[in-house]
Amino acid sequence: MTVLLETQNVSKFYGEFRALNDVSVEVRDQEVLAIVGPNGAGKTTLVNLLTGLLVPTQGTVRFEGHDIAGVGPVALAERGLARAFQLIQIFSKLTVRETIAAAVVSRQKKQWRLFSSVASDRGINDRVAEIADIFGLGKRLDTISLTLSQGEKKLLDIASAFALDPKIILLDEPTSGVSSSEKHGIMKTLLDAARKADVRSILLVEHDMDLVATYSHRIVALSEGAVLANLPPKEFFADPIVLETVVGKRRHDAVHS
Repeated sequence: MTVLLETQNVSKFYGEFRALNDVSVEVRDQEVLAIVGPNGAGKTTLVNLLTGLLVPTQGTVRFEGHDIAGVGPVALAERGLARAFQLIQIFSKLTVRETIAAAVVSRQKKQWRLFSSVASDRGINDRVAEIADIFGLGKRLDTISLTLSQGEKKLLDIASAFALDPKIILLDEPTSGVSSSEKHGIMKTLLDAARKADVRSILLVEHDMDLVATYSHRIVALSEGAVLANLPPKEFFADPIVLETVVGKRRHDAVHS
């Protein structure tokens, strides 16, 4: 299977502290790869390396065979790797239309001075409407983002990342702060959107083991900066030692908490 994104023997030191130690991870074509681990395991450091925000102390990070260490999220988005950054928290006074349009404009490298110009650009407007419809936000285009429900805000954040037309999308806790009843709906929506948008792989950083068990094809567990497990869900959840290290619970409790 084709490897799209990978780290090879990556370590990251902060003085004497080793946030990551000799970590090798592959994100393969047509898979949802979940990254899990307890607090302090190194998940954030790994994600920041994979999205070009950090340069490893040792080892290499590659996207489609090219070294991407430290290139930054903007350059990576242009190459086809997007990360949902929860921009709604920053641009809460913009409408749904304007929020998605900002990403579309970035992707198309068009220049415009005012958000009102979106209405006069047929190409941008059509693309914004298309993306909004995929995420169930078509009727909310002129709604101020701040007034959306928490679930809708999450979908808008993810929709903005999808607007960059990524080959891989990285989702960091996409359902955090959302009610349990909404979580599966959001996951199903974004996976359906990924298929429609020809997204080739999803990298999911998630602590909810029920979501991990239901939607991932493979799970990489980190512990104390090292890879503890790299397994399909069935094997992962059958290993009590791995589960206790990652979430401190046995299988039944872990996937039903």
